[in-house]
Amino acid sequence: MTPVTTPRRGLIANLVSAVVGGLVVLAFGAILLATNVIDTGDTKVVRQSPIASPSRVARDSGGRSVADIYKAEGRGVVQVRATGVSNDSIFGLPQQGETATGSGFLVDRNGTLITNAHVVEGADNVSIRLSDSGEAIDAKVKGRDPSSDLAVLKVDPDKVKDLKVLPLGSSKEAQVGDPVVAIGNPFGFQRTVTTGIVSAKQRQIDAPNGFPIRNVIQTDASINPGNSGGPLLDADGRVIGITSQIATGGGSGSVGIGFAIPIDTAKSLLPKLEKGGKVERAYLGITMADVTSSLAKDLNLPVKHGALIQSVVPNGPGDRAGLRGGRTPVGDQAVAGGDLIVKVDGKRIDKADDVASAIADRQPGDTVTVEYYRGNDKKTAKVKLGKRPNQLRQQSAPDQNSPLPLP
Repeated sequence: MTPVTTPRRGLIANLVSAVVGGLVVLAFGAILLATNVIDTGDTKVVRQSPIASPSRVARDSGGRSVADIYKAEGRGVVQVRATGVSNDSIFGLPQQGETATGSGFLVDRNGTLITNAHVVEGADNVSIRLSDSGEAIDAKVKGRDPSSDLAVLKVDPDKVKDLKVLPLGSSKEAQVGDPVVAIGNPFGFQRTVTTGIVSAKQRQIDAPNGFPIRNVIQTDASINPGNSGGPLLDADGRVIGITSQIATGGGSGSVGIGFAIPIDTAKSLLPKLEKGGKVERAYLGITMADVTSSLAKDLNLPVKHGALIQSVVPNGPGDRAGLRGGRTPVGDQAVAGGDLIVKVDGKRIDKADDVASAIADRQPGDTVTVEYYRGNDKKTAKVKLGKRPNQLRQQSAPDQNSPLPLP
């Protein structure tokens, strides 16, 4: 940004004008008060915290300052160091044999921590540091879930002095515009704090294994490489997300668009991951596009809602049940000719995400009933769900505006 300068003479003139204008306003205000034109009533002086409150409870209590949150919850944020990682370099991650650094935070007094899966993927050794001058403490990877980009670490709690457990909030309660605080280790700078707001909710990003992560929080709090796995906190200092990816616009640093995995997702997976369990998800084996009114009109679809099947994985669950994908590309919108899903187990489908939500609580081997249109004919199929594979597809170089996992 080009600096804006003001000549000295012009600056003095502006200051004089401002002072005179201020005196006129004060004098005029005094007259209005004296004549009761302005009614002061029983006005109370309200002191706002440097950070406003996002949750209902916090709105009533007034929230906490950034300094208070940093002093208290900052002690629970650690630097994660993983050596021998084998992450894919197309995401800006270290290649095999290199060292990755990220962030993590404590969630209980037994030494359990949460971080991103891509920070520790393929690592030979993982350790944490509580401060720049602190000793490295060995950490064990208890569980990883590439589909949500989450990992659970465990350290000996006796080796962690001044242990601070971060309180977990609810990502569902966060609202767009709510203030947030991010604490992490960007570019190796220990326990850096930045602030911003919840810019959007229910975003979707791709996990490193290609599958979508849903209900993601978007924030303009500055996060950079090294923040990955750190907490995104609300105004009461409760974790509502785990910072994971940024949109860079073709660069390598923050442009004010960051993404955090919702803490509600982490809380649902934590019990299994901390026991070393593997998260298995149900799988339909199809890709879909949302149906909008304009798309329905352009493709002459029988209804103006649903999930239009774009492709079907050969010999996958959807393929074996007889579902069909599209054949004809229609600009940048979609591929036409595929089946149009309108219900799953009796639940109306308005968009592709609804299909994913309908099978989210299902297990591999479960059977679901899919209602769909093929042309103008309405059909029903029984689909036996499969197990989601480890990788959706071979990753290709991302678009310059695509969110990238933070190293």
